[in-house]
Amino acid sequence: MLLGLAVVGSLPAAAQTPPPSRAAAVAPPAAPAGESIRVLLTPDRETTLASPIPGRIRSLNTSLGSSFGAGQVLIGLECDEPNARLRIAKAELASAVEQLDAKKRMQALQQAGDVEINLALSAAEKARAQVALQQAQVSQCSITAPWSGRTAKVHVRSHMSVTAGQPLVDLVKAGPLKLRLNAPSRWLGHLKTGLAFEVAIEETGKRYPAKVSAVNSRVDSVSQTVELEATLAGNYPELLPGMSGTAVFPPR
Repeated sequence: MLLGLAVVGSLPAAAQTPPPSRAAAVAPPAAPAGESIRVLLTPDRETTLASPIPGRIRSLNTSLGSSFGAGQVLIGLECDEPNARLRIAKAELASAVEQLDAKKRMQALQQAGDVEINLALSAAEKARAQVALQQAQVSQCSITAPWSGRTAKVHVRSHMSVTAGQPLVDLVKAGPLKLRLNAPSRWLGHLKTGLAFEVAIEETGKRYPAKVSAVNSRVDSVSQTVELEATLAGNYPELLPGMSGTAVFPPR
């Protein structure tokens, strides 16, 4: 019997220690071919005009769905009192300017000093500021459109009394509409500004070309989606804000 001999053999495969390996890079998943996501059409700009001052509506020059141009007067408020205050301010300014001119003539004759001239000058500047203030208040009697567009909702009626800050009309800007959609965050590796796709609108039954214009810098942690903005490749009069459909991205 042999003793003290070491038995040399190979270890089982499970007991062998594998050599260290480097982690393999994982490519971002591509957008699935033909996968679609919901889309909502929104105007490029929209706003609600409110009354800057209390008063009664004298003229209502817009209605639901009507078009308007930039700077067009949409609503006129009764402005008798502000106009009266403006006339008073202009009269006081004229009086102050006349007194200033008189003081300057008296100074030339050595009958008025510098103090009197400075007081008359201050009075004229104060009156001029009052005129500017009253003119600003008169301008608030006319509610004008900030840009060209259409009226989406009218909150008031003609001859109705309104308070300061009360909503008057909702406006949407004319021009190409924007698309808002939420794409899966796993697409971020392929979602770039300028990416072209098609959008199928349910109300018209047609497809329209579009492209991504903005990608949100934050992912929604609950839905694991990222918000996108897109623009249509053209202006389509049959499309209206609020329409919806699906965006179909090309295969990758």
